[in-house]
Amino acid sequence: MIKLDHLAVASSELGQGVAWVEDTLGVPMVSGGKHARYGTHNSLLGLADGLYLEVIAVDPDAAIDGPRWFNLDHFEGPPRLTNWICRMPDISAAPDIAGPPVDLERNDLRWQITVPDDGSLPHGGAFPTLIEWGAGVSPPGESLPQSGCRLIELIVSHPDSQRIASLIDLNDPLVRWEVGPPGFQATIETPHGIRVLQ
Repeated sequence: MIKLDHLAVASSELGQGVAWVEDTLGVPMVSGGKHARYGTHNSLLGLADGLYLEVIAVDPDAAIDGPRWFNLDHFEGPPRLTNWICRMPDISAAPDIAGPPVDLERNDLRWQITVPDDGSLPHGGAFPTLIEWGAGVSPPGESLPQSGCRLIELIVSHPDSQRIASLIDLNDPLVRWEVGPPGFQATIETPHGIRVLQ
């Protein structure tokens, strides 16, 4: 069974993305870390029900040989929700469209995650990135301090959403597919009321 694990907001600069999320939701994020393999860094926000949100950006101090993940080599414009990551119990069974599983680690976290060889997001991100956390690892959604925020609904919009949905065995009541222009809309309950990231 595949279920939502976390949401990713991409930004040209990490601080800019963090400021946008904090201004929109009215709660502070916490520092995440660096991903040496892909030359990125992030900040995190714990959500209810074992979910979390990350802001991710290119680390200007990191040099890498190859494309970055989450299509960040080609990101431009203001910060926005660009990707969703779903937990899969056996990532070796991931469909080919997801890309090959890559072994990663950061501090005490270990995981495998699907990344196409060119760093792109399948179907522009409408098809989720898939992740399997290492044995004995407490994922960020379970270990981050709670922010008082809860995801109410994630809308995944794409002109071909029905076919994309058929490619994945997703069972999550928080996710709703919609036929329309590519994009996302996350409705989040916060201590300050209902807010929307998109």
